[in-house]
Amino acid sequence: MSADTSFETITLEIADKVAVITLNRPDKMNAFTGQMMLDMVAAFDLTDANDDVGAVIVTGAGRAFCAGADLSAGAKTFDYDNRSDRPDKAGLVDLERIRDSGGRMTLRMFESLKPVIGAINGAGVGIGATMQLPMDIRIASTAARFGFVFARRGIVPEACSSWFLPRLVGISQALDWCMSGRVFGAEEALAAGLVKSLHAPEDLLPAAHAIAREIVDNTAPVSVALTRQMMWRMLGADHPMQAHKIDSRGVYARGQTIDAREGVMSFLEKRPPAYANKVSTDMPDFFPWWDDVPFK
Repeated sequence: MSADTSFETITLEIADKVAVITLNRPDKMNAFTGQMMLDMVAAFDLTDANDDVGAVIVTGAGRAFCAGADLSAGAKTFDYDNRSDRPDKAGLVDLERIRDSGGRMTLRMFESLKPVIGAINGAGVGIGATMQLPMDIRIASTAARFGFVFARRGIVPEACSSWFLPRLVGISQALDWCMSGRVFGAEEALAAGLVKSLHAPEDLLPAAHAIAREIVDNTAPVSVALTRQMMWRMLGADHPMQAHKIDSRGVYARGQTIDAREGVMSFLEKRPPAYANKVSTDMPDFFPWWDDVPFK
């Protein structure tokens, strides 16, 4: 196992091709700060660049996943112009000043080349709920609680959640949660499709690792990276022809690779596959195919 100890608010551990990012402010219920955003973006930069990572699990230390924004600044918590600790003050370009920290983080997660599995171990409210949305698979502890509480704090949903949430659970459910700002339990999250499954607290991380292993042990990393982006980006397509075009390019490009040959031969020979193509060096020439790459 390797562990990166350079972060202030999270930990990053990598073992057996699975990275585990843990929000690590347990004394503050992992409340979100500008530094946590910077740490999370940096962690996903590292996992994307590391071919020894085939999947990423995100969870929280202690009894909470993330209790939302750190409110220790009091009344000026969301008043960016009056916050001296905003990442905006670190020499970023002017345009960055009008972008919320949660959105910068979720856009980076959206761009991930590795599948992202959320293991929601406790309370996830505010940004603790919206940061889950670009994760590919979310599972939760039976003790988890969720809340899109922004209207109860006098603000609005952030972190690109007005794009993600209706696509995951439907517009009516998204509006119910966001307009009321109420906190709800794990069973309701499961029924609405926000999470895939519920687990006893002690079984949550083993279940997340089992999902990661199913991906890492059986699939081609480049194919997974392409599939992840194809699925997410087609959510905004206005006609299936857009999907047909990129599907066709993908099958054509990947069909000529050593991975495609290995996938067929390992199946015929009834043995585990050994995929050679790497995300860092072997993405097809047409990637990325979209025009408007989000800001980092």
